[in-house]
Amino acid sequence: MKRGPKHKLCRRVGSCIWGSPKCPSNKRPYAPGPHGNQRRRTKLSTYGILMMEKQKLRALYDLNEQELVFAYRKAKAGTGSTGEKLLRNLEMRLSSIVYRSGLAPTVFAAKQAISHRHILIDGKVVNRCSCRVKPGQVVSVNAQRSPAIANIAQKTDIVAPPYLELEKENCKVTVAREPLTEEIPANIEIMRVVEFYAR
Repeated sequence: MKRGPKHKLCRRVGSCIWGSPKCPSNKRPYAPGPHGNQRRRTKLSTYGILMMEKQKLRALYDLNEQELVFAYRKAKAGTGSTGEKLLRNLEMRLSSIVYRSGLAPTVFAAKQAISHRHILIDGKVVNRCSCRVKPGQVVSVNAQRSPAIANIAQKTDIVAPPYLELEKENCKVTVAREPLTEEIPANIEIMRVVEFYAR
């Protein structure tokens, strides 16, 4: 996904992918474009609908195409629902845990904090956003090295989902368990993504 206006896709789908109250789609819930043509909706083909859902998933977790294809193939292996495993695996990525817990205000800020070595897992620096966090592990901000990042983490008003135990004053979160599908705050029809890759 090319870097550019982060909320361009939000306007195309008519709502904010990340649930931000400052998203332009809240005031202009129509696709961007010149000369007022943005208010005209064109009916998407079946392929277009599947493609749009896949793009929403990529944007939600800030993934490139290769990362999402790799995650899909991993979820497809073994038994169980591919869609549920895909969503759960993406949610257990380090960048997702940092964002969902409120240690970073956005998924983009979470990925930057990780790559700049501001985030610890069980007291050890981890700079890979794709690292899968296991139940029982503790994710924290390296407050001694990064007091500014810790200060931001303490001020975010994000409510952590039930599978995460947040200690906001200490800037750390414990992964209590793997999430249930219905607990993941993602407005994505995951089976459309699976159908897109299964073509």
